Amino acid sequence: MPTRLSSAITWKKLHQHQKEIATSTLCELFSTSSQRAHSFSLEAAGLHLDYSKNLITKETLDLFQALAQELGFDAARKSLREGEPINHTENRPALHTALRDKRNPPIYVKDSNISNEISSAKKQMAVFVKQLHQGKVVGGSGKIIRDVVNIGIGGSYLGPKMVVEALTPYQQNKVQCHFVANIDGSEIVETLKKLHPEITLFIVASKSFGTQETLHNAIAAREWICQHPQLKTSVDKHFVAVSSNIAAASDFGIAESNIFPMWDWVGGRYSLWSTIGLPIAIAIGMDNFQALLDGAHEMDEHFFTAEPQDNMPFILAMLQIWYNNFFSAHSQAVIPYDYYLRSLPEYLQQLEMESNGKRVDRAGRALDYPSAYAIWGGPGTNGQHAYHQLFHQGTQFIPVDFIFPLTTHNPVNSHHAMLIANCLSQSRAMLVGKTLEQATDELLQQGHSQEEADKLAPHKVIPGNRPSNTLTMDKLTPSSLGALIALYEHKVFAQSVIWDINAFDQWGVELGKKIGDEIYQSLSDPKQSSDYDDSTNQLIKRFKRSNQA
Repeated sequence: MPTRLSSAITWKKLHQHQKEIATSTLCELFSTSSQRAHSFSLEAAGLHLDYSKNLITKETLDLFQALAQELGFDAARKSLREGEPINHTENRPALHTALRDKRNPPIYVKDSNISNEISSAKKQMAVFVKQLHQGKVVGGSGKIIRDVVNIGIGGSYLGPKMVVEALTPYQQNKVQCHFVANIDGSEIVETLKKLHPEITLFIVASKSFGTQETLHNAIAAREWICQHPQLKTSVDKHFVAVSSNIAAASDFGIAESNIFPMWDWVGGRYSLWSTIGLPIAIAIGMDNFQALLDGAHEMDEHFFTAEPQDNMPFILAMLQIWYNNFFSAHSQAVIPYDYYLRSLPEYLQQLEMESNGKRVDRAGRALDYPSAYAIWGGPGTNGQHAYHQLFHQGTQFIPVDFIFPLTTHNPVNSHHAMLIANCLSQSRAMLVGKTLEQATDELLQQGHSQEEADKLAPHKVIPGNRPSNTLTMDKLTPSSLGALIALYEHKVFAQSVIWDINAFDQWGVELGKKIGDEIYQSLSDPKQSSDYDDSTNQLIKRFKRSNQA
């Protein structure tokens, strides 16, 4: 039985339209309109999107709009905003947008007004951050806390770490924030080498307080604290928690007054706006944390009210679907030309692939079309000397999002102009490429013979006609960063509406956790036999042999 999407009239029209578009090139599309960049650009929440370098026409956008109407996009975003249980496999709403709405409109989940809970949690954060910055939070020996280590993984790590890095120019200098996520012991060992237990505080960030990686790292941190003679009886002064499991956090040794609430209506990868963002607030202060929320809220308002053809998240969503489902693209690159945004691609990997890496629709039917593809990237200009070659001459079709601020926090000579020149040159090179004739003429002008030029020219041909988006902001600020993150969040949700999948569960992750727990028991107990596949059994035996006492 065909899925809802593959049966949609507009979806079939898009397939026919793609055959027509495929006979055009980007250069031809630009040549037919002197105002193409103006016609295919959008402004929202302090961001500017130029999506003119895409294989689309006005007819394409009209079909995107028609598809949104046919598939109930308006109703879906209304359900998201009003807190309906759109995460239907877990019967939960997804209310990350409520966390950044300082108007605090009443929103009820299980007869409880969550706006009151959000407001209370923000006040708790504000008091704690103020006391920390004023030097009123002290460790067990009475010394002022100077370093905070956030222990989490997934959404409890990637989002806060990315934001703290991105907003480095806004960081205060009283308390330094550090992050530990990996269960590889080398990470926590190397982090703690730089710190002193008397002046270090740990945030254990785990909604369930049962995430194995986080708990094991927290135990290692507690042991590190206890090694200091003065701190053995006052470990609680060196830990706070962000969790919904108060009992488990208390059993660990964390005072209930130092447990910040977390809720099941916030998914981990959407949680940096909540108390999971405590390290962000510590790093940049509550005023800047609020500005981050305000920027995201401004993008929320745009997403919830703008028509699809004028809706920045929706346009980005449909462009990715366009290339994924109609041009057989298998990945998309995100290239920020800003050092502070160097961790943005890693953050987006979780946001996009964990949300939309699904194989069945909301009714449980196998998809008969591709859903999310791989997201990857890194900071410009580094990538130009590494993987950009694949964009220009590789056989893979890879759309790119280029991102840069118009002004820099660190004006060094002509660095920023050179940085942006590189960014614009890459998107233009992807657009125009270099023909065989151009490559041949270039070689002849360099003094090569005709025979040499004919031999070398094919290696210098660059097909061009590779699509890209360019996102800019005046400056990277808490507000513009908030808008940028919310833009990609809503893009992911819009895609899930079109693909008719649940963007808010992650059962594949849960399976890996369950099997991991089972294998850990096999690895930890020398007497326990393994009953898995032959490969896993053999690898377990190798591990045990190498780790025998």
